[in-house]
Amino acid sequence: MGPGGIATIIAACALLIIAAAISYAVIRFGRLIDEAKVSLKTMTDEATPLLEEVTTTVTLVNGPLQSLNKITKNAEEITTKVNDIATSFLDKGGPALKAVGVLMSAAQMKKSRSRKKKSE
Repeated sequence: MGPGGIATIIAACALLIIAAAISYAVIRFGRLIDEAKVSLKTMTDEATPLLEEVTTTVTLVNGPLQSLNKITKNAEEITTKVNDIATSFLDKGGPALKAVGVLMSAAQMKKSRSRKKKSE
C-alpha cells in the first residue's frame, strides 16, 4: 500500500466522521423540531381556554361600564341643567337676588340673636 492508499483511507475516515457528525446534528435538530411542535401544541391547547375566559371577562366588565357611562351622562346632563338655571337666575334676577340677599341677612340676624340670648 502506497502513500496514495493511506491518504485515501484517511480521507474516507474523515468523511465518515463528518457524515456521522452531520447525521447526529440532523437527528438532534429533528428532535428539537419535534419538541417544539409538542410545546406549540401544548401552548395552543392551554391558550385557547384562557382566551375564551378573557373574552368572557371583558364582556362581563363591559356591562357595568356601559351602565356607569349612562349614569355619568345623566349626571352631566343634570349638572348642565343646574348650571343653566343658576346662570339664568343670576342673569335675570335683579329682584330675585335682592330677595335672596334679604333672606340671607334675616337668617344671619336670627343666628346672632339666638347667640346673644344663649350668652345672657
